Amino acid sequence: MKLATQPTVKTLGDYAYQAIQKHFKKTLKWEKSVKKDEDPEALHQMRVGMRRLRTAVTRFGLAVDVSKPVSDKNIGKIARRLGSLRDLDVLKESLENNYKPNLPRKEQESLQTAFTALAKQREDVLSSVQKTLKNESYKSLKDALDKWLDKPNYQPFASFTIQQVLPDLLLPEVSNFLLHPGWLVGTQFVDSEVKIQKNWELEKIEQQLIIEGKILHSLRKEAKRIRYQMELFTDLYGESYAAYLTEVKTIQEILGTMQDSVVLAEWLADIFKSEIQAQMPTLANLLTENRYQSWQQWQPLQERYLKTETRHSFHLTILHPLSGVIG
Repeated sequence: MKLATQPTVKTLGDYAYQAIQKHFKKTLKWEKSVKKDEDPEALHQMRVGMRRLRTAVTRFGLAVDVSKPVSDKNIGKIARRLGSLRDLDVLKESLENNYKPNLPRKEQESLQTAFTALAKQREDVLSSVQKTLKNESYKSLKDALDKWLDKPNYQPFASFTIQQVLPDLLLPEVSNFLLHPGWLVGTQFVDSEVKIQKNWELEKIEQQLIIEGKILHSLRKEAKRIRYQMELFTDLYGESYAAYLTEVKTIQEILGTMQDSVVLAEWLADIFKSEIQAQMPTLANLLTENRYQSWQQWQPLQERYLKTETRHSFHLTILHPLSGVIG
C-alpha cells in the first residue's frame, strides 16, 4: 500500500494554497530561460504558469488574504507581456510549418518579407519582456508570493470544506460561459427555439467572421477561463466532469484556430500593405479553407451546447462533487 506523501487536502484554503504554490513554482522554473530567450517552449510554459497563477489568485480571492502586489491587475499585465511574445512565436511557427510548405516558390519567396518583419517585431517585444522581468512590479510580486507561501494568511471562507463551497465557486463560471453571446453567432430564433444555420458557403462564413469574429474570440477567452478553473478541481469530480472539461478545451482550440487564421491574414495584409489575395493568392485560399474547416468542427459543438439538456446536465455535474476525503 502506497502512503500519501502530502497532507490530505480538505478545505478551500488547502486548495488555494496548493494551486498558488504549484503555478508560482512553474512560473519561476522557466524564468531564467525566458530572460535568455533560449527556448520558445520555456516562454509558452511560463506564460501558461502566469495565467494559471492569475486564475488561482483571483478565483480563490474569497479564501486568501494576499498583499497588494499579488493582484489580478499586476499578474495580468505580466502575463500579457509574455503573451505578446508568445503570439509572435506561434505566428512564425504556423507560417513555417502549416503554410509555407504548401505554397508555390514565388509565394514562399514573398514570405521572406514577412519573416524579416516578424524578426524585427520580436526583437522589440522580447526587449519589453526582459524589462518586465527585471522591473519592480514583477520583483514585488515574487517577493509577496514567497512571503505568503511561507506564512499564508486566510479569510474566514478558507475554513469551509472544499465540497461545501465548490459548486458555488464553479456555477457562476458555467453560467457566464453558457450565456455568452458567441453561442448565437450564425443562428436564428424560430418560435422561441434557437436554430443553427447550416450548409453555408465559404463566402457566407467569411462574411460572418468579419462581422462577428470578435464575439467568437471573446467566447474562446471565456472557454479558457472556465477550463483553467475546472482544471483546479479534476480530482473532486468523476467522468462526466472530465468529459465537459475535454469539450470546453476542444471549443477553446477550435475557436482559437479560427481566430489565429484571421489574425495571421490581418498581420500579413499589414506587412504587405495590401490584401493578401492579390499578393499571395495560394496562402489566402489556404487561410480561408482553414477557417471553413474550423467552422465545420465548431457547429456540432455549438448545437450541442445550445440544447437545454446539455446545459442542465453541465450544471448538475458541477452540483455533485465526489463525497469523502480526498488524499
